[in-house]
Amino acid sequence: MRRLHRPLLASIALLSLAACAPAPIYQPAPDAVAAVPFEVARSPERFANGSVIWGGRVVGVDNLADRSEVEILAYPLDSSQRPKVGDSGNGRFIAVMHGFVEPMAYPDGALVTVAGRLNGSRAGKIGEADYVFPLVNVSQAHVWTAEEMQSGRNNVHFGVGVGVGIR
Repeated sequence: MRRLHRPLLASIALLSLAACAPAPIYQPAPDAVAAVPFEVARSPERFANGSVIWGGRVVGVDNLADRSEVEILAYPLDSSQRPKVGDSGNGRFIAVMHGFVEPMAYPDGALVTVAGRLNGSRAGKIGEADYVFPLVNVSQAHVWTAEEMQSGRNNVHFGVGVGVGIR
């Protein structure tokens, strides 16, 4: 009887841990591009019109007459499509949004995830350095709050020594 309880308890524990992680906010399209921005920048024609879900940190917002362009430093996404800022960057891209985007809604440094289609690239500069930015026509965008970035993260840590955690 005890042998039956162990697998059952282990299954319940695993399901409980999995339930803690929020679900992805966007569903990948069948033609989703598996490349990251710096790979797309090398050969944008190879990925033309592909669907992407990318995220990262807002670098700046440029409002034009008919659209807004948000420059984003890309990071890998976790299973909930939140940018993993502790990882190395994956290059930069420009999120092209129809109409006016309030810069205060996308402040410098904010973490975002966007879904959309690749629409070529544009040469530009980062400081004095030349750079090729992939362009993403955004269909959906989400700015992450601090609470959302923390939700679903495991607050149980194992280690040796003494520690204090205050939240």
